[in-house]
Amino acid sequence: MMDETSDEPPTSAVFLDNCNFSQVIFNNVEKFYVPGGDVTCYYTLTQNIIPRGKDWVGIFRVGWKTTREYYTFMWAPVPSDTPRDTSVQQQIQFKAYYLPKDDEYYQFCYVDQDGVVRGASVPFQFRAETEDDILVVTTQGEVEELKQQNKTLLQENEDLKASCTSLQKQNLGLQEELQKTQELKNSLISLRSKTEMLELELDSLRKENKHLKELDDCREAELSQLKEQVQNVTSEKDHLEARLKTTMGRMDQLQSLVLNYEKEVENLSQMVRDKTEQLEGLKGENHQLCMTGTHQASLRICPICNEVFPEDVETSQYEAHVQSHLLECPLCKETFEKSDKQVFDDHIYCHSLE
Repeated sequence: MMDETSDEPPTSAVFLDNCNFSQVIFNNVEKFYVPGGDVTCYYTLTQNIIPRGKDWVGIFRVGWKTTREYYTFMWAPVPSDTPRDTSVQQQIQFKAYYLPKDDEYYQFCYVDQDGVVRGASVPFQFRAETEDDILVVTTQGEVEELKQQNKTLLQENEDLKASCTSLQKQNLGLQEELQKTQELKNSLISLRSKTEMLELELDSLRKENKHLKELDDCREAELSQLKEQVQNVTSEKDHLEARLKTTMGRMDQLQSLVLNYEKEVENLSQMVRDKTEQLEGLKGENHQLCMTGTHQASLRICPICNEVFPEDVETSQYEAHVQSHLLECPLCKETFEKSDKQVFDDHIYCHSLE
């Protein structure tokens, strides 16, 4: 509840151990206030407090923990032309309509515009005093009750501090996971760069192999001409045989060179497969991090194009989408991304050399 002509007062989650109750002193506080009547609150502003425009006086149920738990409040008037080193008597009136209707214990609290409590009264009740009523709270009793209340709130504050420390540790852990994710991304970029270099090198080897095949075709034509010359020119037989022997040696060298290139191509293909498996593993880890980090909603994400599917998508539809990005070797069933078609073609070609 609140005053019908006022805005919400400034509050905070500041606990009792951070408050100074001696800066505002409440005077003439009754033990009982008769229900249905207005209540006048008297208090003294000591020289230790500087009143401000958003200070307020609230009625709190005894046992409150933060200033957000007020029942009702009134804006505290700011005294004018008063020296700072002088105490000032003030009063405000709470209308009966806004007062509590039960017989619980309540107290006045003066709260500054930062939401910090600067003074608190002794407890009181909203009920008629009867002949059977005895002294409910003595001065010493009030002190003991406030000490116990302060002790309880201090313990709760310690618990909150421990919780805050735990949250800070969790935040540190999340930051470390974020750093690891960034490192994985950097590794992925590096692997992609290495894969591109491998593709360029493989392309160069293909061109060189093509050139060697062309040379081989030329040598075969030359050999045919030599055979014709052997048939037509007997006198040059020895010369042609020596030349043929030389040519055959060259062919052996070329074949050996081709075999070496084939082995190198196979090694490169194996390296590409290894890098592809590493890439798939990194994509899986990245996918897992996405699933457990920022997207807690059990979404499915395509590991190839990162397209996000809703939670209720059919498994067959999701798998068909992922399969549409892949090429499968008909001989060994190894899969490649369509974006790596050149690697796939080289892989097929390596099978043809086996």
